[in-house]
Amino acid sequence: MIEIDIEQENKAIAKEYKELLRISYQTLTEEDKKLIRKAFDVAVDAHKDQRRKSGEAYIFHPIAVAKIVAAEIGLGATSIACALMHDVVEDTDITVEDIEKMFNPKIAQIVAGLTKIAKVKTDQEISIQAENFRKMLLTLNDDVRVILIKIADRLHNMQTMESMVDYKQAKIASETLYIYAPLAHRLGLYNIKTELEDLGLKYTEPETYNDIVSKMKESKEEQDAYIKSISDVLKDSLNDEGIEYNIKGRPKSIYSIRRKMLAQGVTFDEVYDKFALRIIYKAKPQEEKFLAWKIYSIVTDHYRPSPSRLRDWISSPKSTGYEALHITVMGPKGRWVEVQIRSERMDEIAEKGYAAHYKYKGNGGEEHGLETWLNLLKEALENTSGSAVDFVEDFKLNLYSKEIYVFTPKGDIKSLPKGATSLDFAFSIHSEIGIKTRGTRVNGKLVPLNHVLNSGDQVEIITSANQKPNPHWLDYVTTSRARNKIKNVLNESTKKIAEEGKELLTRKLRHLKVTLNESVVNELVNYFKLKTSLDLFYRVGVGTIDNQQLKEYAALKSNTFMNFFKGNKIKRTPSHPQEQVHKDEISRNYDLLVFGKDQDKLDYKLANCCNPIPGDDVFGFVTINEGIKVHKKDCPNAIRLQSNYAYRIIPAKWIDSSQEEFKATLKITGMDTLGLANEITKVISNNMHVNIQSISLSGNAGIFNGQVSVIVQNNTILKKLMENIKKIDGIDKVTRITNN
Repeated sequence: MIEIDIEQENKAIAKEYKELLRISYQTLTEEDKKLIRKAFDVAVDAHKDQRRKSGEAYIFHPIAVAKIVAAEIGLGATSIACALMHDVVEDTDITVEDIEKMFNPKIAQIVAGLTKIAKVKTDQEISIQAENFRKMLLTLNDDVRVILIKIADRLHNMQTMESMVDYKQAKIASETLYIYAPLAHRLGLYNIKTELEDLGLKYTEPETYNDIVSKMKESKEEQDAYIKSISDVLKDSLNDEGIEYNIKGRPKSIYSIRRKMLAQGVTFDEVYDKFALRIIYKAKPQEEKFLAWKIYSIVTDHYRPSPSRLRDWISSPKSTGYEALHITVMGPKGRWVEVQIRSERMDEIAEKGYAAHYKYKGNGGEEHGLETWLNLLKEALENTSGSAVDFVEDFKLNLYSKEIYVFTPKGDIKSLPKGATSLDFAFSIHSEIGIKTRGTRVNGKLVPLNHVLNSGDQVEIITSANQKPNPHWLDYVTTSRARNKIKNVLNESTKKIAEEGKELLTRKLRHLKVTLNESVVNELVNYFKLKTSLDLFYRVGVGTIDNQQLKEYAALKSNTFMNFFKGNKIKRTPSHPQEQVHKDEISRNYDLLVFGKDQDKLDYKLANCCNPIPGDDVFGFVTINEGIKVHKKDCPNAIRLQSNYAYRIIPAKWIDSSQEEFKATLKITGMDTLGLANEITKVISNNMHVNIQSISLSGNAGIFNGQVSVIVQNNTILKKLMENIKKIDGIDKVTRITNN
């Protein structure tokens, strides 16, 4: 009996293999077929003793993944071969080196990229999961085909998850919705993205999914009749114009209907555009645009369009490469219907994404949107810093962002995510331009760096060689590219300050008869309640830790009390002191809560309903009797407070007081001499960590009066600045003006 089963199984495997060759999107040469056959034989032999949870032979899974790669994603022989062998290294004794010997280095590299990073525990921390995602996404640097085959692998796993236990289904489905569906979307694989989303919903919200499916089945006949009534009207006019076309009705995906129900707070019956009509027409390349607008005019002759819902992705394709005209028209019975107009070429790119783009890509020409995006992504992946969770969050922002189209001063068009600012635009042109941005003009008018751009804006960037980013810039940008670049520059400057701080600390301690060594560094880190040695050096560098505090430490050190202090604080010292001394980061001490645009320090109370702690995302709420109450942004009461009492909400955030900046105004008097104003500005500019905010200088009958507003980090820096100004020849007095 078992023998017959195996024989039947072998026949089924052979049939699947033939089907794989038959449905390939690319034309396969004899050489290609040999390569695929060899990979197939290796996979069959490697997996011969393995079975899936459902009981079927394991080899059916790699063949199914290869079929998705060949037909739905449209990749060629190399990718098909890699898909067949994607689990070989992980699950059998074959190594990447063996594959390189049997095939070639390229196939070995892709298979290595497809081999899972680590066995993932089901109850693992999100950070480990995020780390796995990060490693997977970094393979984009090697070959985008790795990600495309991963998506095919995930699709087949999602299609065959019935036999898995519930908690595994929920975990895999959540991961799919979190990262794989957005990836498929960004790579232009809309059909796969839709199926991944629908299957994700099936396992994360089974009741909702089944409810929508049954309702869609109930209304299918009625919908088909409705679409037919529109098609029949359009067909006559399209035939009269001699256009070759095909009209398809297309129900919206289950996931998108669910998303609309949630976003608009409506029931299934109230979602108005549950279906779309797609008109696919034949056209020579030079006639594509002309015919699209001709079809548009035919549709709008019969049905009134919604002016606010025209989407022209033919003149400005999406960065995924997607091209089409979308119009929403008022159909019969007062229902809105979306009509999508695309040529056969555009339709193929919409279905196959990345692979079709290469099929149609001519030699030379403008860099394609998708390729530009992949290059930007590679740059973002290379420059990534910070935690894996932040990285994956940033990456997701890049994936699903809606786009706006803005113009450079020369009239070139650039696509940016919706919500991008003028500073984001500067970084999108080039990181060096971003770093040196001094100001921005939108449509000829000077605007702040955090000005949110709209489609159609023309943006000009004003740069200055002396400009450098400050921590506030992180609040001015939304794109991960700009954020990563600013963080890198800020980290460089803080490390530089820390290096200077270390030298300064060594000198200051020498005066106090203390030698700076590893144990002293650890003692100081504990004494000042810091986390790393870099924290300590940075705070000495910016003057937050001053001479008096170091004197107090030295006095304690020479005192027996220090031993007691050390004994009590020993818990704070890490088990590896070496690790602390050389830890390569400046940790943020979220020790100060500031309010409003100007970051004012105000009295406040923490709300009991959500108990915020330093570092949480928070806002202030002005109460009638208790002053300002601080709530977490995800507090259960937040939505109610923000919607009912928006005028009483104050932005608030925790900051590291050592990185805070203060405004101080100095009054300068003296004898008016030639070049004095120039000398004063030079001295201020040469002082580290000081920025001039405003300056007003005047001379009258030989007497000089000046008022300068500066931004400094603390009083020590301000005192040093005042001393340096006093040393200028001709200056009589430098006093600080207190603002009433």
